[in-house]
Amino acid sequence: MRVIVTGASGLLGRVVCKAFSEAGHEVTGLAKSRAKNGLKQFDLTDKDKLESLIQELKPNVIIHTAAERRPDVAEKNREATFELNVNVPAHIASLSKVYDILLIHISTDYVFDGKNPPYDVNDKPNPLNFYGETKYKSELAVQSANNQTVVLRVPVLYGEVEFPGESAVNILMDSVKNSSKNVEMDHYAIRYPTNVRDVARVIKDISEKNVEQHIPISGILHFSSNENFTKYGMCGK
Repeated sequence: MRVIVTGASGLLGRVVCKAFSEAGHEVTGLAKSRAKNGLKQFDLTDKDKLESLIQELKPNVIIHTAAERRPDVAEKNREATFELNVNVPAHIASLSKVYDILLIHISTDYVFDGKNPPYDVNDKPNPLNFYGETKYKSELAVQSANNQTVVLRVPVLYGEVEFPGESAVNILMDSVKNSSKNVEMDHYAIRYPTNVRDVARVIKDISEKNVEQHIPISGILHFSSNENFTKYGMCGK
């Protein structure tokens, strides 16, 4: 398969590229920043350039992991966040329909309010911050543009990081390890931290089933580990 991965310099994107490459697929990784190790520097907001790239590479699959995922940054930069988190995936979904490409759009459990996890795909979203709102709107946008899109909701992720801020789990670990003072952690909000290698494997499997085995998979899917923790529990682990 020919695969495009957006956000390929990120925590999940790097591992997704590796998973497809190791399986023998032809991978083009796009990154706006940290475009190294063979990644292509690319601005996804340039719509004409994006369509030209798709025409050139003729991908079978696009894995869209790129997003502004930091809630505090999203809140401070609403216009730019909405462009990247909603308008960009909507455009990619439109192109995926025109050029008959499988699109896997990565979303988040932030589309829910966190009161009653774990969530089913049919549970009603109720985002509590602007980041969650944009991700929910992105789900609606991509499904409207191409109803064959796969929307994969994932929880808080962890894995091998280039810097601690790539993963909220790693930030928690570092705050405990590196602090000489007492650190307060809540012990009520339930999360399902999931390794990016497992998410990448699922993304690859969905792609191969769709494209190579001709088993149609679309709509909203959830994937996470089965083990749940509070922030306090993660740090104790």
